[in-house]
Amino acid sequence: MELQESSFILDKYWHITKRHWLNILTVFIPVFIIFTSASLLLKKPFYEAEGKLIFERTNTISSLTGVGAEIGKLESVVQEKSNPLSTEAEIIRSIPIVKKVINQLNLQGKNGQPLKYKDFLKNLTVNDIQRTDILKVSYMDTNPVRAARVVNALMENYLDQNIFAHRTQAAVARKFLEKQVPNAELIVQRAEAELREFKEKNKVVALGEEATKAVEVIAELHKQRGNTESEIANLDSQAETIRQQLSMNLKKAVTTTSLSQSPGVQDILKEVQQTESQLAVRRTVLQEEHPEIQNLENKLAVLQQILQRRTKQVAGRTPINQNDNLQVGVLQQQLSAKLAELESNYQGLSQKLSALNKLETIYRERLKNLPQLEQQQREAERNLQVAQSTYLLLQQKLQESRIAENQNIGNARMASAAEIPDEPVSSRTLVYVSAALVASIASLATIYLLEATDKSIKTVDEAKQLLGLTLLGVIPSFYKSKTLPRSYQELELQTHQLVVRDIPRSYLSEAFRMLRANLKFVSADKEIKVIVVTSSIPKEGKSTVAANLAIAMAQMERKVLLIDGDLHRPVQQQIWGLPNSKGLSNVIVGQADIKTAIAKVMDNLYVLTSGVVPPSPASLLDSKRMASLIDIFASQYDFVIIDAPSLTVAADAIALGQMADGVLFVVRPGVVDATNAIFAKELLEKSGQNVLGQVVNGVTSNNERYSYYFTKEYSSDTQVIGNRVSMNLRS
Repeated sequence: MELQESSFILDKYWHITKRHWLNILTVFIPVFIIFTSASLLLKKPFYEAEGKLIFERTNTISSLTGVGAEIGKLESVVQEKSNPLSTEAEIIRSIPIVKKVINQLNLQGKNGQPLKYKDFLKNLTVNDIQRTDILKVSYMDTNPVRAARVVNALMENYLDQNIFAHRTQAAVARKFLEKQVPNAELIVQRAEAELREFKEKNKVVALGEEATKAVEVIAELHKQRGNTESEIANLDSQAETIRQQLSMNLKKAVTTTSLSQSPGVQDILKEVQQTESQLAVRRTVLQEEHPEIQNLENKLAVLQQILQRRTKQVAGRTPINQNDNLQVGVLQQQLSAKLAELESNYQGLSQKLSALNKLETIYRERLKNLPQLEQQQREAERNLQVAQSTYLLLQQKLQESRIAENQNIGNARMASAAEIPDEPVSSRTLVYVSAALVASIASLATIYLLEATDKSIKTVDEAKQLLGLTLLGVIPSFYKSKTLPRSYQELELQTHQLVVRDIPRSYLSEAFRMLRANLKFVSADKEIKVIVVTSSIPKEGKSTVAANLAIAMAQMERKVLLIDGDLHRPVQQQIWGLPNSKGLSNVIVGQADIKTAIAKVMDNLYVLTSGVVPPSPASLLDSKRMASLIDIFASQYDFVIIDAPSLTVAADAIALGQMADGVLFVVRPGVVDATNAIFAKELLEKSGQNVLGQVVNGVTSNNERYSYYFTKEYSSDTQVIGNRVSMNLRS
């Protein structure tokens, strides 16, 4: 929608320009000539000095030393949207550098005061040369020496500022790094201490190797544990067999063996046995009360007490019954020894198995914790590595910044100094452009004044928007034929008023036939037979429209009557070349018969001229006689077209419109203004007229957005025009 509106506005201005092209040239050419002459005569010559600066994307000294390469690197912050050279150009145009040059060269303005910054910039040009890293600096001045000095001073001050800016960057970087290096060193020391504490606490040497060895150790321990369990089971089986043979446990068997091998116990035991034997022998021959028996019993009791005491000394806490055999054989002793050996081996293997289980558990716990320990170690080592890298980088950058600060670095140098110009700069192009601009402004002002003072309707679109009536036809403006001699022009103009008859295959004739076709579809309920043709003011071509419309209707084999109802300024008799002694006014007052007043001008077309112009046309036209005549004409003819006066001239058209079937309103752009057009429309509306629509007459292609039959080709009808004009001249 916005695009269409813009196109419409541009089109509108284009047609305004075409409409006033002669006025534009009339103003443009003199203003252009006067301004150009005055400028060339009065303006002082200007000299332009030019110098060049070349920029390096990487500083040459830095690239050789490898230090400070990033300082002053020629890059854009936003590479896709800005040009680094444009940034440097703005620095050259900056206030500090420009003012320094002004003060250095003591540049003064017209009033003798120091040259203002804005005035300096008017003569300064800084731009980059395409596809290069070069800036061109130029300055214009009436003094060629001063122009060259300004350019050189400007470039020198910029280069000094460039070097100072880069040194400042290096100094700022150095100060910053000097503060950061101690902090980075502390961070390294802290990271080293944390890694050392971690290794000491977790007994870490090489976790990767430790994990491999731990897996191997666990496998070996598992194997040994299995073997030990097998040996323990074997020993337990052998011990159980021996225990069953001895009918005692190991402790008791050991105690028994110890007693049987104890000399003190065995000696007493022998004496006890001997005494018991003696006592048994003597009891066979002696009585119990015999002293010898008593002595033997007492001796036996003492010996038993000694045996018991010595047995306790040897057996310790192991309980010994009196019935237990204190003397065992060699086999029992061997079995007891074997059982003791088996029990001893069993205890040893059990302890070994317990130790293997504990060791395997320890290794498994260690292996389980190794991933976490590895993660912690990697984190500690990574922190240390990052800290060390940062520290080393800061140390390196600190050394670089110290060296770069002492270097005479910069990313720009003077490619060519400005030389004193020999000839002034040709300013004719600028003068011509300025003159064209001033002349264009003057022409636009002229067009504006003409458009503001010209209140006439200019286009078909304006007529449609202003009046709001149905557009029934657009009649192009008549152009004189360039193929005829000048002596034929006036006769050609008169002949061409009846274009539908004289030039039937022309674009004008087609326009009237289109009007005729549109009138057929105006009213679907009532047939339109009587039409009044009028306009707002005279000279809008209503009479010509009425005449050609009548011809177009007659060419459709319809009987048509054309009545000249304009009793103020009748013209139909001139258009048709008819006498006007008898006409409508004569018929109304009864001075002439209808049949004698009406003239046949061509097949199916009849014309009733106005007749003698009466003193009071309105009284004749707004009469019952006129109304009855219209009824008679409507019954005798297929179409009746009445050429009525303009609405602002007289009210005759209003009266005639009341008697007709409809009113056809003619509008001519460039002739009628908006005020008269609106006034005429209001008259029609207030009087209750049936306005069929409007016909825009005399339309020119220069004023219109659209092409309404705008063609200048007459086809083969050009020959017809020439023949008809020749016949009229001969007659």
